[in-house]
Amino acid sequence: MMRVHGDWFFADHTQAVCRALTGAGHQALFVGGCVRNALLGAPVTDIDIATDARPEQVMNLAAAAGLKPVPTGFEHGTVTVVAGHLPHEVTTFRRDVETFGRHAVVAFADTAEEDAHRRDFTMNALYATPGGEVIDPLGGLPDLVARRVRFIDDADARIREDYLRILRFFRFHAWYGDPEGGLDASGLAACAANVGGLEKLSRERVGVEIKKLLSAPDPGQSVAAMDQSGVLSHSLPGAVSRLLPVLVHLEKGWGMAPDPMRRLAALGGEDHAERLRLSKAEARKLDRLRDAVGGSAGAAELGYRLGSEAACDVVLLRATATGAPPSEDARDQIAEGAAAEFPLTASDLMPDHTGPALGARLKELEARWIASGFRLTREQLLG
Repeated sequence: MMRVHGDWFFADHTQAVCRALTGAGHQALFVGGCVRNALLGAPVTDIDIATDARPEQVMNLAAAAGLKPVPTGFEHGTVTVVAGHLPHEVTTFRRDVETFGRHAVVAFADTAEEDAHRRDFTMNALYATPGGEVIDPLGGLPDLVARRVRFIDDADARIREDYLRILRFFRFHAWYGDPEGGLDASGLAACAANVGGLEKLSRERVGVEIKKLLSAPDPGQSVAAMDQSGVLSHSLPGAVSRLLPVLVHLEKGWGMAPDPMRRLAALGGEDHAERLRLSKAEARKLDRLRDAVGGSAGAAELGYRLGSEAACDVVLLRATATGAPPSEDARDQIAEGAAAEFPLTASDLMPDHTGPALGARLKELEARWIASGFRLTREQLLG
């Protein structure tokens, strides 16, 4: 029998939430990502608990146990129980009565099996008792072991309930799927058939999913499947997937962590800031990378002007685009440039130069200094 383990699971505050429910005769089952990740040995960040207790009962039982209940999604059955200064999402078992797009009419249910049928993927429909015993009402455990992302019941129906599940399908494969096994064929076909539904999603939700996808260690296979199915062109017009695996390979060679903006730059396309509702900082970073990739500055100058991290991004993106690997000393050049400090200020050229002439002269001397490998001194530049 497979069991759930982990410090989070045995923590006093986590078990206290369960005892508040089970002590009154109700079920308390861990569900979703915390069970999935624990079984995969991946970090657990969010703790979700499913129960047959109704929301008002959860509120009362948690308060009686000295815990802090917060009705964060009361009408949908969710109460956040704060224990040990950490949130635990406690949600009453639910079943769909009617679904339309993102929204659904739900009714509370009494069993985990009813609750499981309204979830998205089989690997997310795994439950665990407070003692750690895994409950698998829909056969999701073999899928998890095989790292197969598979829709629950009918893939087409699951997608029509919420078209964001199209993007989640590719994101979950990137994070949890078997990179050698390919994507589930029926799920991929359903995504392709419903691609028009992506237009109904808010750009904020699409942006969150795309950034999570591109933050995976290696999203190459997923993005290639998005490209082939038409999902990529609907989400990111003009983007192509063929260069992403090259960039991922170079990132690994340089020991660089995944970065969504770097990878967006490699995908190409248009209007990413608007279509994904990027933050101002993200949009500035993406624009800066694209401009620098098309420029002529060498690695050392990039380090000086952009800093080490952004300069490394640009060097890898250029290598991705050209197919030529970075020079062996590129990182040393970047580090040298990033550490260099221009020895002149505007005051050094005054009063001989003022206004626009001052700026032009300062820029000219800076170019000479960079061309010298940052070696010209203040005296040499002024001489």
